[in-house]
Amino acid sequence: MDSARAQMLAAREHLQQHGWVSRRSEAFHHLPPPPADQWLGTQPQDACQAAPLDGSGWTLQPVGGHPGQGGVDARWLDALDPAQRSALFAGLPVPGDGEDAPFVWAHRALCRQGLRLSVPAAAGRDTAEGTVWLHLHHRSHSPVEAPMLVIDLAAGARCVLVETHERDTGADACQQAVTQNLQAHIHLGTGAQLQHLRIAAPAAQDQLAHHVHAVLDDGAQYSQALVATEAAYHLQRNTVQLRGKGAHARHAGLLLAGGQQIDQQVYTDMRAPQTTSQVEILTLASGKARVVANAYTRIAPGSTDADVHQRLSGIPLSGQPRLIMRPHLEILHDQVQAEHGATWGALPEDALFYARQRGLDEVTARALIIQGMAHAVLSRSLEQPEDNGLLSQWLEGGWLVGAIERHLQTMPEVTHG
Repeated sequence: MDSARAQMLAAREHLQQHGWVSRRSEAFHHLPPPPADQWLGTQPQDACQAAPLDGSGWTLQPVGGHPGQGGVDARWLDALDPAQRSALFAGLPVPGDGEDAPFVWAHRALCRQGLRLSVPAAAGRDTAEGTVWLHLHHRSHSPVEAPMLVIDLAAGARCVLVETHERDTGADACQQAVTQNLQAHIHLGTGAQLQHLRIAAPAAQDQLAHHVHAVLDDGAQYSQALVATEAAYHLQRNTVQLRGKGAHARHAGLLLAGGQQIDQQVYTDMRAPQTTSQVEILTLASGKARVVANAYTRIAPGSTDADVHQRLSGIPLSGQPRLIMRPHLEILHDQVQAEHGATWGALPEDALFYARQRGLDEVTARALIIQGMAHAVLSRSLEQPEDNGLLSQWLEGGWLVGAIERHLQTMPEVTHG
């Protein structure tokens, strides 16, 4: 038996011995994930599948009008090959015993492919020409899959990354429900900067769990803007470690649910002086949707002048959605600045009134107000002077407008419950 196969079997055995996510888990209490066997399932012979490296999985696409991918080292690796599997997982932490550890073990048991990206510091890195622009798209190739993404930014590197997860609708696309357990590991060297726009739009019947692990060295800056839509189960979990002095992390989430589930969790560990963490999540839900927004920040001893802001907002658009906002701070140092808050309520009546006064029907008025709120939340995380208007360019493409329109319902009154 080769080492790759042995590692996969060992991970399955670990899950059998230690069990799946506990029902008593604080992180997954409100939206428990599907059982382990659904993340480890085997595919029938007639299931739609593609070879891991035939164009499915991760693809790098050009970002029009911007510097290309020069100098970036991209390696597509087959996790069933012992040597390539070793290269794929090199330098990554061994799965521990945290609340999300069962997902990591399930991923190790099933992972069959992955992509490693290394982004160097370019000449002229203090100008727009020194920024690397990348568009990563993931295409599902199997009904049950465990893709891997590893990104390493060298000291001083600057990168703008658009990462999209949308189900293909072409004739050759897989029409079955997809269960996907994604693990992404991001390391930012000293002074590195990453602007990261993530789009996760699964099919209604899919089950997704995306785990993004980021580690920041001295002076590194990581800004993520997430737009996520509902699914039968949809988890977006970010774990950020600010281990370098002056490291800075921003997270913005826009969650759109019209009757199913989304769970966004942002865990930040501040381990060094003068670090900054900002988390803002806006939830728009209707029908019988169940949505959880969970922000947890730990300020470790010695994190002098750490600065933390958490803001979670939920807006029911119609029906009786269940919205759970959970800001949390664990402060173990005295000289810090921290604030958090959560709000829950309807769209502002005065804004609706003035929009209607301009001749707009109610559906159009609500759509415009929601688009403005969504843009404001995402721009506070992503839109920086050095990104050359990444967010504005994406919004002009109409994706967000269409997503909001699909999730708006015409019920004239919101029932609070």
